[in-house]
Amino acid sequence: MDLDLTEAQKTLRDQARDLAAREIAPKAAEIDRQQRFPRQAIDLLAKSGMLGVTVPSVWGGLGLDTMACALMIEELASACASTAAIAGLQNLLVCEPILRFGTETLRRAWLPGLASGAKLGCFALTEPGGGSDLDGLATVARREGDAWVLCGTKSFVTGGPEAQVALVFAGTTTGGKTALSAFAVPTDTPGISFGPAYDKLGLRGAIASTMTLENARLPASALLGSEGGGREVIRFALDGGRIGAAALGVGIARAAFTAATHYAIDRRTKGTPIADHQAIQFKIADMSTHIDAARLLTWRAASSRDAGTPLGAQAAMAKLVASEVASRVASDAVQILGGNGCLADFPVERHFRDAKVMEIYEGTSEIQRLGIASVLLKE
Repeated sequence: MDLDLTEAQKTLRDQARDLAAREIAPKAAEIDRQQRFPRQAIDLLAKSGMLGVTVPSVWGGLGLDTMACALMIEELASACASTAAIAGLQNLLVCEPILRFGTETLRRAWLPGLASGAKLGCFALTEPGGGSDLDGLATVARREGDAWVLCGTKSFVTGGPEAQVALVFAGTTTGGKTALSAFAVPTDTPGISFGPAYDKLGLRGAIASTMTLENARLPASALLGSEGGGREVIRFALDGGRIGAAALGVGIARAAFTAATHYAIDRRTKGTPIADHQAIQFKIADMSTHIDAARLLTWRAASSRDAGTPLGAQAAMAKLVASEVASRVASDAVQILGGNGCLADFPVERHFRDAKVMEIYEGTSEIQRLGIASVLLKE
């Protein structure tokens, strides 16, 4: 793994850092409190090309790589985790699968709008009954002439009510055999509706809801990849999504760490900064060490993906460690602030809630461990 960033990667990182500090961070608490989709922030990202980081320039994107996207997401997450989650979703779970598996028709229809921010996407895999169990998905797509008709319900569809296209996974039957297929579904298709936004613990601006498909009729061209090839699309998308989630976790942890260290320096007891106490110093040392470890795992996974090297368990490892580091660091930050850490007036309270969601978002820690073990035991 090459730890030397390219000039293009560093430029995007610096642009994201500046935008996050100037425009996004000041509104993060309000977005969280109101559970409001960060429309203004997303529009600013769109103008900077940050919603199509890996999309080639021919389709209106920046033509960069996964590493650049991860760097950007970390910077955004250090300001507003909800905004970073939407940016990661757009880039890694919507644009990249369409770019990789879409026909020329699908790419032309969606990528320019997605890269420019004129259109937003969502990812519809999880279901109310079986979660993300690929063998238990109840949503089905049946072929009727030159059309596909989709029926089912999806849950936890992040950004769904704001999206113009959804990547939907459904069972299809060919020759008596049922397999999983993927579809790029316009959300204004008759028969598609979204429920009210969930009242969530964290990532409250990255609104999520149920998505219902009642005989939603799509053209044959909506199929993403091959019929029955949905598992390949899911594997590719989730590897990217987990790298993005890892970068998101690193950003949240970094924000909590920064807030805690500043507080420890400023807060005095008996005339002495609490940062002078060994107990606080131990926490700060551990927090910084764990953040760096999580970032390196994230960079390793991103670098491997960009090099075309089989990821194996790398994306799951990065996501697992980064999400748990975020939760631990945010918890320590609350402890350092004491009673103030429990108040919404201080940002570590929001970081604590966002970090906990990261242990569930994009696959729980338990699911990551099962996936890692599955890979290791086959080696």
